[in-house]
Amino acid sequence: MTRRLEGTVALVTGASSGIGHATALELAREGASVAVVGRREDRLTDLAAEISNAGGKALVVPADITTAEAAAEAVERTVNGLGRLDTLVNNAGLMLLGPAPSADLNDWRRMIDINLMGLMYTAHAAVPHLVKAAAEQPRQVADIVNIGSLAGRNAYAMSAVYSATKFGVGAFSEALRQELARQHVRVSVIEPGSVDTELRTHNPDVIQQHIVAALGDIERLQSQDIADTVGYIVTRPRHVAVAELLVRPTEQA
Repeated sequence: MTRRLEGTVALVTGASSGIGHATALELAREGASVAVVGRREDRLTDLAAEISNAGGKALVVPADITTAEAAAEAVERTVNGLGRLDTLVNNAGLMLLGPAPSADLNDWRRMIDINLMGLMYTAHAAVPHLVKAAAEQPRQVADIVNIGSLAGRNAYAMSAVYSATKFGVGAFSEALRQELARQHVRVSVIEPGSVDTELRTHNPDVIQQHIVAALGDIERLQSQDIADTVGYIVTRPRHVAVAELLVRPTEQA
């Protein structure tokens, strides 16, 4: 099989579990060297070992990207350690649900800081390197893939601020796409429906029960389904940009 990303470098945030973990493995299988970024260093180390054992190359970058300084440092460590940057996957996120009137405002701030500001900080730091890669490297194209949500298209009760952050991801992605298109830096947003990850487990039991009841017994997406979607987007020919892609479980209403 052709390794379509051979010689490129990718950075994946939120790589310690779920979609980020699966995406890092998928990009490595396509030949990219991958910087795995997240807060749980032990999990990142295990992931890097898995990539290395399969013949790939990985760089562990422990970081909390909720500050501009930390996001910029993660990007710089990637470029210094792996030589360049061709692909950024902004996956780190938090979903804390519940009624807005009784919400803990700290939960709102945490979601805004990671889902929106962390994504924007990392993109801001990465853009100069991506522009450089698109101009100077053989593929002549670079990618930012932002992981949004179905909740970034439709707002739902119990998810007011989570939806607000994901609507923001969609708006930021589209505006940035327009700004960078002529430089062949493609900006895409993937909007998954329900995915079987640990994301919902950050909520109290009563909220988790509400989520399960709302979904019923449908077969949910797996992390690999979204990793496959990322792989599809970043391996398109230079003249093809997938700006937005909604991925639902077949049974999800």
